[in-house]
Amino acid sequence: MESLSPNIFVTDIKQTVNFYKILGFTTEMTVPEDGEHMVWAMMKNGKVTFMFQTLASLDESDDNLPHVSRTNGGSLLLYISVKDIKALFDRIKNKVTVLKALEKTFYGATEFTILDNNNYVLTFAEHDA
Repeated sequence: MESLSPNIFVTDIKQTVNFYKILGFTTEMTVPEDGEHMVWAMMKNGKVTFMFQTLASLDESDDNLPHVSRTNGGSLLLYISVKDIKALFDRIKNKVTVLKALEKTFYGATEFTILDNNNYVLTFAEHDA
């Protein structure tokens, strides 16, 4: 295996793209390519890649994946390793919903946790060298 790129289902893709831009992600690709009426987008920040797809696009496809939940959020926590966690936290803390502020864990990581605009939980962590 070489990489993992979650495909996260959302209701409003433009709102999601704008939210992840706050976190420093850039848009790598969209469908359609014009970016106006997106049903799918790939975003990247460093080595982290997320794909976002509208729930509505599932209903329009021939293989509508009935096992995919049609609600935002879920029992999923995305754990993202970063460098300079304090700078990231300071840059975004007033622009996002912070669930847990910066804290040092018993296993030596410094972490904080936020809620994205689709009710997914994101934990950012910096591990001691």
